[in-house]
Amino acid sequence: MLGLSAFKPTGALLGGLLWKIPYRLSRHQKYRHRQRLRHVDAIVDTLSRALSKQGLLVKDIERWKSEMPREDEMQPRDKYTVFARNERKYRKGIHKVPKWTRVSQRVNPPGY
Repeated sequence: MLGLSAFKPTGALLGGLLWKIPYRLSRHQKYRHRQRLRHVDAIVDTLSRALSKQGLLVKDIERWKSEMPREDEMQPRDKYTVFARNERKYRKGIHKVPKWTRVSQRVNPPGY
């Protein structure tokens, strides 16, 4: 008797987990995302400087610096969306990627 009750049932009450991911990132989420990108850039710069003072060269850090763009070099499209071959315009919001706050997703296929 779902239709006769005084309260309208929600998706979660009808059984199952209801994912409520908004379509767009909020301005606060975008701000925190930019801060995370800048923080990672600062860590890479600090490690690179400290190791170069000691005369050491780590391939992984040099590879990161050569392949990954810095936050200020990235276009907003690349900061907030990622390539997704199943999406209509081949892009989806970065906040819909699992673990998007912990995984660095800076490089997309050329042309997308």
